[in-house]
Amino acid sequence: MARQASIAQHVEELLGTAVVATNPVAGGDVCVATRARLGDGRSVFVKARPGAPDDFFPTEAAHLEWLASAGEGAAAIPVVLGVGQECLVLEWLEAGRPTPEAAEQLGQALAITHRSGAASFGGPADGYIGALPQPNEPADRWPEFYARNRVEPYLRTAFNRGRLRADDANAICAVLDHIDDHAGPPEPPARIHGDLWSGNIVWALDGEPRLVDPAAHGGHRETDLAMLALFGTPHLDRLVAAYDEVFPLADGWRDRVALHQLHPLLTHAAAFGGGYGVRAGQAARSLTAALATRDAATEA
Repeated sequence: MARQASIAQHVEELLGTAVVATNPVAGGDVCVATRARLGDGRSVFVKARPGAPDDFFPTEAAHLEWLASAGEGAAAIPVVLGVGQECLVLEWLEAGRPTPEAAEQLGQALAITHRSGAASFGGPADGYIGALPQPNEPADRWPEFYARNRVEPYLRTAFNRGRLRADDANAICAVLDHIDDHAGPPEPPARIHGDLWSGNIVWALDGEPRLVDPAAHGGHRETDLAMLALFGTPHLDRLVAAYDEVFPLADGWRDRVALHQLHPLLTHAAAFGGGYGVRAGQAARSLTAALATRDAATEA
């Protein structure tokens, strides 16, 4: 009750409107999620994290607004209503159900977001992936950016926390040693969500899916699609087909899914442990085996 009272106070300070009721709602592992009912009749969604780093919620707000600025037809983003050091206030969205039509709409919109581009791989400031800091040091080439900023930091963290075995770490390092051979054809920086698992899609009742909880940056567009596949997304085949019609994917993109999944698997290993480290090692070995097969076929 005390926490909900504190959340109400923060919302009132940010919006200048009385809060008449708060109700906990389902949320993530890092933040407390609340529906706040305002005196003017509106409801808002509040993410709160007591003791959050000073830039935690301002960074998320900036990422949401950057994605929202992708232009007409791009993926829809909830409106940011207020941001403070301990909470973020967004428009309230009534949840609906994922439908094939909504998945197709999201695929088309995501393609437009990606195609809107970014100044470089990375971003102007570091960010967060869940509760973990995430470096965004810009780079001209994606393989360099991905190895340095997306794989190596979390490989070290997971290993140092005892959540990644030495043999799995070595398998991942072997992939990084040949990252250019795994990366596929060069692509320009895309404007990506960066943490696009199915739980970060709000299948809104109005039929227009919204993207939330971003770790947005200039990245490789296949990263978002690989993340959607990692934990399962409703009607994913329809989503990808619609995406491909708007912004055709490069040949062999399915062979690179495991490469793009190394980052989320390692962040999960670092944060939660469990079997994520083993899965990262398996993904790395599959990439190395596939590369060896391709090399043998080329030599033949």
